[in-house]
Amino acid sequence: MNGSRPANRWLSKAAVNGALVLAVVYMLFPLVWLVTAATKDAGGLLAGNAFSFDGFDLGGNLSRLASYNDGIYFHWYANSLLYAGIGALVCSLVSVAAGYAFHVYDFRGKEKLFGLVLLGVLVPTTALALPMYLLASEVGIVNTYWAVFIPVLVNPFGVYLSRVFCAGYLPDEALEAARIDGASELRVFWSIGLRMVMPGFVTVFLFQFTAIWNNFFLPLVMLSDQKLYPLSLGLYAWNSNAHAEPDFYPLVVTGSLLAVVPLVVAFVSLQRHWKAGMTAGSVK
Repeated sequence: MNGSRPANRWLSKAAVNGALVLAVVYMLFPLVWLVTAATKDAGGLLAGNAFSFDGFDLGGNLSRLASYNDGIYFHWYANSLLYAGIGALVCSLVSVAAGYAFHVYDFRGKEKLFGLVLLGVLVPTTALALPMYLLASEVGIVNTYWAVFIPVLVNPFGVYLSRVFCAGYLPDEALEAARIDGASELRVFWSIGLRMVMPGFVTVFLFQFTAIWNNFFLPLVMLSDQKLYPLSLGLYAWNSNAHAEPDFYPLVVTGSLLAVVPLVVAFVSLQRHWKAGMTAGSVK
């Protein structure tokens, strides 16, 4: 009986490690394909040998990507950085401020209002695209930067998450001490509350940055001028043309590889805050 326990323990570890290896392979397989496929020309991609480095032409693909249509790809890149960077930053600040207010203050109908916020989490963003288009049309901002930028400034899930972070990170004693010292409510939030929930701020920022960077349907509905496209919509347009003109395939693949870089940089550079945020309240 005792001799079977080490064997069972070894089998359990092997099963867990095997599952982890399969999960890692499953997640890295598309990225490996993307890296190797970005070194191929159209003939190499259509020949089905994307996983080999024969005919390495990454430099040529990057050069064509930068020169095609007066470098419109990098214009799309700048648009995506604008939408995702500033949009996620403002959205995170709004979400943390709202979560802070829900946690700290008592006012009439607070829980009912928070229930409406939770209801907004359940509504898929694609279902809101048409109403937002109609509103944007009434205001007159369709086919402008504002048509994509304004809707991403509010995130119900970010508000919910921020309230959870505030409950785990904000001691009432610290806020009360600041009020006794004469700090205004805005100063208390900016100097103490926001700094103490910075892991939550970063977590909301990463979630929103990823969501905006990968956003496709909203720009598709709102924009018709190619100079306003984000990367997701621009690469989709190129991919649609690739069926008739195969020379677009290397542009799409190489552009997709470069599009991954900001997400990797964001998660790697902010992972310390993100990990701390994900464990909020676990030892409270």
